[in-house]
Amino acid sequence: MSPLLPMEAKSVDEIPIGPGWQYEPKWDGFRCLAFRRGNDVYLQSKSGQPLARYFPDIAAVLLNLPAKKFVLDGELVIDVGGRFSFDELQLRLHPAASRVQKLAAAHPATLIVFDLLENDAGKSLLKVPLRERRTALEKFAGKNLKSVAAVKLSPATTSLVQARKWFEKAGGNLDGVMAKRLDLPYASGERTAMVKVKNIRTADCVVGGFRYASGSKLIGSLLLGLHDDAGLLHHVGFTSAFKTADHRRALTKKFEALRKRPGFTGNAPGGPSRWSTERSGEWEPVAPKIVVEVAYDHFTGERFRHGTKIVRWRNDKAPKQCTLDQVAHREGRAIALL
Repeated sequence: MSPLLPMEAKSVDEIPIGPGWQYEPKWDGFRCLAFRRGNDVYLQSKSGQPLARYFPDIAAVLLNLPAKKFVLDGELVIDVGGRFSFDELQLRLHPAASRVQKLAAAHPATLIVFDLLENDAGKSLLKVPLRERRTALEKFAGKNLKSVAAVKLSPATTSLVQARKWFEKAGGNLDGVMAKRLDLPYASGERTAMVKVKNIRTADCVVGGFRYASGSKLIGSLLLGLHDDAGLLHHVGFTSAFKTADHRRALTKKFEALRKRPGFTGNAPGGPSRWSTERSGEWEPVAPKIVVEVAYDHFTGERFRHGTKIVRWRNDKAPKQCTLDQVAHREGRAIALL
């Protein structure tokens, strides 16, 4: 019954090797547990919140499956032009039902399923090893999902070679690789039966601005930019991984001395977008003279999805050399995996 805490993963640096592992792509979307009981469908987020009102298209599809009972674990994604758009997922979280329906009609969601927690006979599989759950899931998919475009079976393999191929594609539609223990039951709310590996990459970026830390006169984050083919500097993310308080003070002094408009000549922080908040416009532009190499795990929607980590300062590199082509290929297609 919901809320059922989903099985979680421990982060590791390398794909584990051995006969006891099953590998799967790590999809870039919203985690979703899908429950059906007769004429009732309930979609649950990773945090235990209801999702069906934001994804009525998926709820309707699940309600029309031949199976009248089941609990599935999967990932909600939205395909826009052959790429998964995390922005479109976020847009679905809107209070107006009419707006959600319009978005669903324009860009329908897909539920990629990778585990079966209760079969169509109403039998719980929570205590069953993954090896048996996967077999049951494939049987369920064969009976219920063959002609259903909106619900897909996630691929899985025990081949390390295939897992490494998926890992190399991480950064676009894929967020990395999952490795799950075949001999263990579903570890609800725990990180004991599954690990995740993300492909960390680096990019050279121009610092185009900064924000002060809340309630402080010290830098809270540096705003990063990359140039397009026309030479415009676009805001693509931030870094706040400063080593010490002294380091932060030194950076504050350095970048305050470089304050100069416009900072970003292309897309800039604080512009109209779903990310905008009152504080999003409170940033200080600087002359685009400083280059920093940062480590990141995911680039999508023309920005780093998460905060980045400073690797080193690149005094040897010209700002104009910091271009979007370093990361643009990371938004490649991965729909063909399904």
